[in-house]
Amino acid sequence: MHDVSMNSRGRSQFTTGLKIQGRVLGALIMREMLIRYGRENIGFLWLALEPMILTTGVMIMWTLLHHEAHGLTVAAFVLSGYMPLTLWRHISGHAVSCLRQNLPLMYHRQIRLADALIARALLEIAGTTAALIVVYTVARLAGIIPPFQDLGLLLTGWLFMAWFSFAVGLIFAAGSERFEFIEKFIPPFQYLTLPICGMFFMVAWLPSGPQKLALYVPTVHCFELFRAGVFGDTVQTFYDVGYLLKCCLFTTAVGLFLVNMARNHIKFE
Repeated sequence: MHDVSMNSRGRSQFTTGLKIQGRVLGALIMREMLIRYGRENIGFLWLALEPMILTTGVMIMWTLLHHEAHGLTVAAFVLSGYMPLTLWRHISGHAVSCLRQNLPLMYHRQIRLADALIARALLEIAGTTAALIVVYTVARLAGIIPPFQDLGLLLTGWLFMAWFSFAVGLIFAAGSERFEFIEKFIPPFQYLTLPICGMFFMVAWLPSGPQKLALYVPTVHCFELFRAGVFGDTVQTFYDVGYLLKCCLFTTAVGLFLVNMARNHIKFE
């Protein structure tokens, strides 16, 4: 009876903790939306409209220039590349300055700096996912792109891209608090990694040597998973979920450690 009571109390405490954490993240997301977009005009809808407009523009431009690429519809290939890229750029890039902006909230016992970063990442994920759904739905109804073939693989690639982007964002956020140049370095870094991130190619298109090198890049696996979900058996894809999981876990652990160090540094200042 004593063990049953202890287990019941433990589950109750865990459930209460989850509810508190959910309320904290919800409040932080609302605060982030109001600070960034305010209460005027379309407000937070711009979060989804921005990637929608950019993705649609790129799809139209590429479609006018090339109807097909390696047997694939250009519009579908662009959608499968640009949307995960937007997720990567928004989550990792917008983590910068998040720590210092949210430090005053730390007097609340339930709020940690990592919560502010998680809230900002969830906001970016929600906006970009909404943009993906709207752009895909419109393009599909217009007959521009074929239907997605495997929703499970698509979601796996999407969520792994979100996780890895968040983990890298932790490192960017912590590093920018310690070294001012890192904040200036992030935009060029994101552009310089474009040729190798996996957006513009599929691993099957590369010679065997470059294929092996490409598969060391975690984002390449995310793009391959996403495109496996989009195109199904019509394309050959290369990905390793185990490798991707290890990269995400390691990067997250490093990022959380650096965020904790950065918090002490900010307080000291």
